[in-house]
Amino acid sequence: MSAPYSIKSDKLARLIGTPSAPVIIDVRTQEDFEADPRLIPSAFKRSHQNVSDWGKAYAGKSVIAVCHHGAKLSEGTAAWLRQLGADAVNLEGGFVEWVTAKLPLVPVSKIPPHDAEGRTIWVTRARPKIDRIACPWLIRRFVDPSAVFLFVAPQEVAAVADRFNATAFDIENTHWSHRGELCTFDLMVEKFGLATEALLRLATIVRGADTARLDLVPEAAGLLAASLGLSRMYADDLEQLEVGMMLYDAFYRWCRDATEETHNWPTNKAKP
Repeated sequence: MSAPYSIKSDKLARLIGTPSAPVIIDVRTQEDFEADPRLIPSAFKRSHQNVSDWGKAYAGKSVIAVCHHGAKLSEGTAAWLRQLGADAVNLEGGFVEWVTAKLPLVPVSKIPPHDAEGRTIWVTRARPKIDRIACPWLIRRFVDPSAVFLFVAPQEVAAVADRFNATAFDIENTHWSHRGELCTFDLMVEKFGLATEALLRLATIVRGADTARLDLVPEAAGLLAASLGLSRMYADDLEQLEVGMMLYDAFYRWCRDATEETHNWPTNKAKP
């Protein structure tokens, strides 16, 4: 049984990547963090020492506090956050238990710098279809929930990245781009340490749809059709991204939970 105001690693792992995922705040000491500079997916680093100041921003939100062993730092931080109006608990067993369970961890070295408001800024070509919706979905669900995405003319991506301290993606001659037969989504899944069975399955679907290899998996054709349909429904790239988030939420949940399920008609035919 979990302790009061705590959550187990396996339950938290099921919440990460979904629209209802909690805010995850890593309050490990700097020494512990430097010994293993990785984060639980979607988590970000804060100091427990000034939680009474920054914690006010999380009133009314669901929050998980994470420290090294799931003891005093995360217990105290969660208690402070509850005092400030958050629905806060700590991760039972802390970062150590998460590592022991061999659950995904995102290397901080792979995450681009944050702006003054704590957000990563990304830029890519306008009029997205597949990779340029799939990658923002992955980033917001597993790396930085507050990430900002700029869609600009193809010829301006590099210059906008330079002038606005943004990270370019899914464009030639950048780090975050296609490599060989792999698309940008494949690369992000690998580099961000997110190679779970579900995300690898989704990556194959994205690759098949994005690189005209519909033979890879049957679902690639469905993703292509839905993506092209959305691109024609929405003239505003940011509106398309918001709707596309739900599309990838659905594909991810199928990849994680429903690949063995089938559907037929009638489903409840009365027996003679």
